[in-house]
Amino acid sequence: MTLPQRVAAEALGSLVLAAAVIGSGIMGERLAAGNAAVALIANTGATVAVLAVLIALLAPISGAHFNPAVSLVQALRGVLPWRAWGAYVAAQVLGCCLGTVLAHAMFGLPWLQSSGHVRAGAALWLAEGVATCGLLLVVLGHRRAEDAPWMVAAWIGAAYWFTASTSFANPAITVARSLSDTFSGIRPADVPAFIAAQTVGALIAIPLARALFAGSSATSRASPVEKSRVAPSARDS
Repeated sequence: MTLPQRVAAEALGSLVLAAAVIGSGIMGERLAAGNAAVALIANTGATVAVLAVLIALLAPISGAHFNPAVSLVQALRGVLPWRAWGAYVAAQVLGCCLGTVLAHAMFGLPWLQSSGHVRAGAALWLAEGVATCGLLLVVLGHRRAEDAPWMVAAWIGAAYWFTASTSFANPAITVARSLSDTFSGIRPADVPAFIAAQTVGALIAIPLARALFAGSSATSRASPVEKSRVAPSARDS
C-alpha cells in the first residue's frame, strides 16, 4: 500500500473510532436516566465493537494504529519510518477531532465544544500509564493476525472498567475528547498530563515486550498490527 492509502486508512479509522466513543457516550447518557454505570456500559460496548471491526477492516492497509502511542512505538522499533510516523500522527489527530465533530452533528449538538469534565490527579495518570502499557503489550505480543481485533478491543473494554481513567490510552482521542463537553469529555487543561502518562506507558511496554516475548513468534517478526504489509516502501524511507 502507498503512504497516502495508509494515511487515509488511519484518518478514516480514527474518525470512526472517535465518533463511536463520543456518540455512544452521548446516547448512553441520554438513555441512562442519570445512571453513570449504564452509560459506561453502553459506551464500552460500542467502543469495543467498533474497534474490533476497524482493526479487522483496516489492518491490511495501514496496520490499524489509530493511536500516536502505537505509531511511536512502531517507529522506535524501526517498523515504521519516521516520515510515515509524522503523517500517521497528523491523520490520527485530525481524524479523531473530525470524529468528535461528526458525533456532535449526529446528535444535534454544537459542533465545537470545550469540555468541562475534570480528569486530573496521580491516580488517573497512573491508570493511563497502565492502560497504554497494557495496550502496547497486546499489540507487540499477540501471535496471530486474526487475534489482533479481539485482543486489542477486549483489552480496551476491560480497561474501561478496571482503570480509574476509563482507559483513554490514546493521545489522539484524548485531544478529540477535550473538544466534547459530554459524557466522554476531558477538560483541555488535563490533556497534557494524560498524554504524558500515555507516552510513558507506551515506552515502558517496549522493554517489557522484549523481556516477555523474547524468542517467541511475537517478537521474532513485526506484530500483525505492524507486520510487513505496513513496512515502508522504498519511497517512504
